[in-house]
Amino acid sequence: MRRDVIPSPNIWKYPDVYEIENLGVDPGGLIEQTMRGVHDWSEQVVLDIGCGSGFHLSRFAEAAARVIGVEPHPPLLRRAQRRAAELGPTVTVLRGTAQSLPLPSSSVDVAHARWAYFFGPGCEPGLTELSRVMRRGGTAFVVDNDATRSTFGGWFRRALPSYDAAAVERFWARNGWHRRQLDIAWVQPDRASFEAVVRIEFAPDAADVILAEHPGTTVDYAVNLFWRTF
Repeated sequence: MRRDVIPSPNIWKYPDVYEIENLGVDPGGLIEQTMRGVHDWSEQVVLDIGCGSGFHLSRFAEAAARVIGVEPHPPLLRRAQRRAAELGPTVTVLRGTAQSLPLPSSSVDVAHARWAYFFGPGCEPGLTELSRVMRRGGTAFVVDNDATRSTFGGWFRRALPSYDAAAVERFWARNGWHRRQLDIAWVQPDRASFEAVVRIEFAPDAADVILAEHPGTTVDYAVNLFWRTF
């Protein structure tokens, strides 16, 4: 494992379950709709930083001229590359990190990072590298949990009490990013899938409590969409 990469506790260990989770996040497409309202990526170059298994590549490829995924973890990288091969020659996945992107300067119109800049403070090297690869007039998006709201946000606060949501928001504002709060849904196809997904997102004790108090297969979920135009 590279020393400059922080392991992901969910997708690295449980990529198949994480795929199920991805299918159930924001089924109404509000995140992408809001992003396109800020900057439409039609016929442009899109970079997906920390693309994981490549889940979001196809969504960008529907309209973009070129899509590039960057992923540091070799097992996920291989999955994403197989996915990219099925999408055609306009989609490429490269090994790299947020702080060392394998791209030329001023080559990206839209950048996307979902759950990849989780805690804000500490990702300054990645933001410096982002400034290098973005074209003038390009826009970068970061999608993150909003731990101040929603049922899922309450679970997150309880499971990770050291998380300082206000400090994270101040970090992005201080670095010139805008924020929009979005209310989405987190929907799984059945109870078994819901339980499996909860168990990769939370420690066993926390997951037990969540599952005992929350029936069904759906939970309300608040997210922050941060963006900056360069």
